[in-house]
Amino acid sequence: MKKVVAALVLSLTVVPAFAQKSCEELKSEIATKLEAKGVKNYQLDVVATEAVKDQKIIGSCEGGKKKITYKKKTSTGKPDTSSAVPTSSSAARP
Repeated sequence: MKKVVAALVLSLTVVPAFAQKSCEELKSEIATKLEAKGVKNYQLDVVATEAVKDQKIIGSCEGGKKKITYKKKTSTGKPDTSSAVPTSSSAARP
């Protein structure tokens, strides 16, 4: 009985370690979802957690050590330097 309990505890602690995705894999999946929704002119970056400033965080990887950030680009392809992040409530009002 003790062996069964020990095996169960061990398997529960090991499984989450295998469930974590690499940063590049997660970044690729996010990009695929954004493109499927018609989002264009954006940039995804993988940065250390402590290096995140005012970027919009859309993912976390390497056990929370790194974040995937989203940055909207201007129509010229350069990153947008405005700090405004579009939201669903930012629709024009009459």
